[in-house]
Amino acid sequence: PLFFNQLQKDLEEVKELLVKATRKRVRDVLVAEKHKLELEIKNQPPPKQKDVAEEEKSSLGGYTVKINNYGWDQSDKFVKIYISLNGVQKLPAENVQVNFTERSFDLLVKNLNGKNYTMTFNNLLKPISVEGSSRKIKTDMILVMCKKKREEKWDCLTQVEKESKEKEKAAYDTADPSEGLMNILKKMYAEGDDEMKRTINKAWVESREKQYKGDIPMDI
Repeated sequence: PLFFNQLQKDLEEVKELLVKATRKRVRDVLVAEKHKLELEIKNQPPPKQKDVAEEEKSSLGGYTVKINNYGWDQSDKFVKIYISLNGVQKLPAENVQVNFTERSFDLLVKNLNGKNYTMTFNNLLKPISVEGSSRKIKTDMILVMCKKKREEKWDCLTQVEKESKEKEKAAYDTADPSEGLMNILKKMYAEGDDEMKRTINKAWVESREKQYKGDIPMDI
């Protein structure tokens, strides 16, 4: 960046001299120099524009922790996100910053017990009003208030959650009800604890036995 600034200053001075120069030979030399400097500046890598939030994080020291746990709720006008952070109420208010856009927000908590905390929500399900959104600091908690642009119920917080729910629903909504039941059982088995696995196994064995005896003609 320093070398880049020097080139800029040289170019400004050449331009000033060009305005004053009256002799053709002198003007030709200055024009050639001007072109040379412009080319050098053009070929310089642009100075790195550091993101303001990034700059703040790096100047803080300590290390940054991503927050993954939160709860949320909604009213007609707001979507409310609750983030637990012990001792957050002891910080100066300016250490808790939330930047909102129409479809996202990011939170930065600076220097809480020697650490910085961040949380980012992109692709919110519906647009929010940047001006109407805010944050409140409570005991051991931050409440982020996203003002809804339209007063309507949100089924979930983000577009990604919506897509994942739709995929899951499509897997169960099959034409064959017994296949849908099988999908649910498989999911329960995969996510369940040992007790759940034992229960499903027992039910499965019993249903097969009944089927062989002819009590249940349908294969589930």
